[in-house]
Amino acid sequence: MEPTTELSDFSQLRTSAGLSIEQLSELGGYSQSTLYRWERGETKPRKAATELLQRIVGERRSRDCRGKSFRFIDLFAGIGGLRRGFERLGGECVFTSEWDRYSQLTYKANYHSDHEITGDITKISASSIPEHDLLLAGFPCQPFSIAGVSKKNALGRAHGFRCKAQGTLFFDVARIIEHHQPRAFLLENVKNLVNHDRGRTFEIIHYTLTEELGYHVHWKVIDARSWVPQHRERIFIVGFRKSNDFSFEDFRFPDPLNGPKLGSILHPGDGSEGPDRHYTVGNMRTVSERYVLTDHLWRYLQNYAAKHRERGNGFGFGLVGKNDVTRTLSARYFKDGSEILVSRDHGNPRRLTPRECARLMGFDKPNGSDFIIPVSDTQAYRQFGNAAVVPVVDAVAQHMVPWLRADAGVERGC
Repeated sequence: MEPTTELSDFSQLRTSAGLSIEQLSELGGYSQSTLYRWERGETKPRKAATELLQRIVGERRSRDCRGKSFRFIDLFAGIGGLRRGFERLGGECVFTSEWDRYSQLTYKANYHSDHEITGDITKISASSIPEHDLLLAGFPCQPFSIAGVSKKNALGRAHGFRCKAQGTLFFDVARIIEHHQPRAFLLENVKNLVNHDRGRTFEIIHYTLTEELGYHVHWKVIDARSWVPQHRERIFIVGFRKSNDFSFEDFRFPDPLNGPKLGSILHPGDGSEGPDRHYTVGNMRTVSERYVLTDHLWRYLQNYAAKHRERGNGFGFGLVGKNDVTRTLSARYFKDGSEILVSRDHGNPRRLTPRECARLMGFDKPNGSDFIIPVSDTQAYRQFGNAAVVPVVDAVAQHMVPWLRADAGVERGC
């Protein structure tokens, strides 16, 4: 069962209009206590209030027919990597969910929204989420448990994905899809999702999306190194409610062998110089010494790598230069930076700066610094390490959106 009970017709009309209780109170001049009574169905809403919402819904649909070609929601939004690709193609984000308060700060700093960012999605009812054409979700990977399924079935309790996926965050994706039946969805996850828990996790996800929810599903593991100087493989799962000719077979990759190299995203100079004030030291525009590894840490990482080489393991640091492609940036990069260490002409190697991470993940252009980073370095490293690579999302969105738009006008009566 969902965390809250089904809301009234008035509540559903309000969410379709894209207004919060607070916004409707200010717009219509009604007290919030009155609106909540209408929401719960305790009293009949005034005709003027209903007509106001109906007019707003009509205006939104008319605007969609003229301009914005689709509406989408951004679940497990992080810092908006998935949003950027679809918003650029005419999409309108109507709902955002992200539980981490630091990620919310970065998200709010970089995107204009007429809605508040919702926190814990497990506590949000599907009926309180606005209607949308596309669902985006970079949900965490969790194992599923089917223990007790037979007993639950015998007792007439939850079954299907509500039994298998209950307690996982994929369950919340599935219940929202079930309620709203969007025309399409895009899910992004780590490459290992396919093999996670000996393949059972992906098996349940695929079965839920296809057999239980009735979507036509396509998936592909894509390496970001064709677009950015980073070896980063992620799985993209696309689903359409209606059958069409969408396929990843004709998805075009730039040649990875001729892809960008690390030097394209580093601060100018020999890898230790930088153009923006955050990294200025004295009168020289240089990367702060705090990004350079201490003698103690550099010695520790070298000894650690040597120990594992003797054991035949591949563990160790990733030392890269301007003409290289990096390993995958992870959320733990703030700890020691070992997976991506930038070699320098003199002295110990250094970590990437947060600005260079923004470029490595495609939130900024190679020489750009437009993406706002309002948080500490530690939080910024975590956020970029957990994010989707923006140019990859751009490519997937461009491949997907024509099919999303194909039946938009018919469904909206444009």
